Amino acid sequence: MTSWFLEEKDIKGDWGIFAVEQILRGLFHSWILFAAWDKRALMIHGMKVVVVMPAYKAERTLERTYRGIPRDIVDVVILVDDASDDQTVAVAERLGLNIFIHERNLGYGANQKTCYREALRLGADIVVMLHPDYQYEPRLVTAMAALLGSGIYDVALGSRILGNSPLRSGMPVYKYVSNRFLTFIQNLLLGAKLSEYHTGYRAFTRKVLEELPLLANSDDFVFDNQIITQAIAFGFRVGEISCPTKYFPEASSISFRRSVVYGLGVLKTSMLYRLWKWGFVRSRLFEKRGTFQLTHEYYKEHSTGKDSTGGST
Repeated sequence: MTSWFLEEKDIKGDWGIFAVEQILRGLFHSWILFAAWDKRALMIHGMKVVVVMPAYKAERTLERTYRGIPRDIVDVVILVDDASDDQTVAVAERLGLNIFIHERNLGYGANQKTCYREALRLGADIVVMLHPDYQYEPRLVTAMAALLGSGIYDVALGSRILGNSPLRSGMPVYKYVSNRFLTFIQNLLLGAKLSEYHTGYRAFTRKVLEELPLLANSDDFVFDNQIITQAIAFGFRVGEISCPTKYFPEASSISFRRSVVYGLGVLKTSMLYRLWKWGFVRSRLFEKRGTFQLTHEYYKEHSTGKDSTGGST
């Protein structure tokens, strides 16, 4: 076997080999340093990016979603299971995710509260919420996080409307019509100009999640709308990117009845904001109170291997 290092007698006998050895050693050490620098360079301004996935019966789509997440910029992936009765937790265990379990079904909004609290506890600077149903494009996590890492925006939304045709992607007509109607009303009442408020693909800076009174929000689907309304009320900057979506049988979807309940909740939240803005009412949704911060523990941590990239979690 040829040794990488040469003895002194060999050096004296063949300076050419010695010179080549030194060059190769230098290139090797340079490659090590470059690899370390390159990993750092791939991070978004040195910020810790955490992806959170609120899960309920996602056994068939979770792995596909997870495999699409760009691991070069994502530090940790968290899954919160809302008492699924399928193999969602088993799949997450096999993937080695950070798992948190609600022992009973608490609702989509409560799931997000756990997601964000745990992401903050792990030191997240940017938190991207990605549904594990593979409806949204996971590769756009990089763009979502970069939008916030630039310092220009505080909240990023992956819009299904901006530059896309959701009807061609399979969005039910009644959902499209209600989306456009509700967005029009909300833009009027909130004084904003977003292409939509109802996407489930969104990202937040740490500052947003720490300051908004999220525990004042609903534990149901209208939480999605309340958090965006709060962000606007508190003066945070909201940006959007275009996000193609997929509609297929395995993708999660709420029923028509629950869609109606959600729509009424959206209208109520928007009207409440306008009345609060005019000074006619007070609402805990728009109050900065410590009792509404993410401090309550209503779940248990699941003991599995921890998911991380480039360091411990």
